[in-house]
Amino acid sequence: MGSGQKVFVFEDVAKHTERNGCWLLISGKVYDVTAFLDDHPGGDEILLGASGKDATDDFEDIGHSDVAKELMQKYCIGEVDSTMVPVTKKSKARRSTVTHEHDEPGFLVKLVQFLVPLLILGFAFGLQFVGKKEKTDD
Repeated sequence: MGSGQKVFVFEDVAKHTERNGCWLLISGKVYDVTAFLDDHPGGDEILLGASGKDATDDFEDIGHSDVAKELMQKYCIGEVDSTMVPVTKKSKARRSTVTHEHDEPGFLVKLVQFLVPLLILGFAFGLQFVGKKEKTDD
């Protein structure tokens, strides 16, 4: 933190969560993005939703371009005292590799795909049979 930038405590950063004052904490740096809210390609609600917490994971998960990373430097107003940032659990949902019978449309769909053509065929033969019977009765 000896870069000469202003050092903020996390509580101060966390207070700026409104349109008239929106600060983001990303990778230990504090960004005042209030003036950028209307210009953000994802909309202001994305930035407002990421304020009040450590938004590093949110920022990195999106995969911002180099241009975006360069642009954000003009909004940097300082750093945060890293000893004051609450630790958050990084728990990402893992996909299960186990398949369950009810996860697949499987059996029921296959049964319907098999029975519907048979029923149509049966109906067609039935109509043909009834038609021939009526002609022989005349």
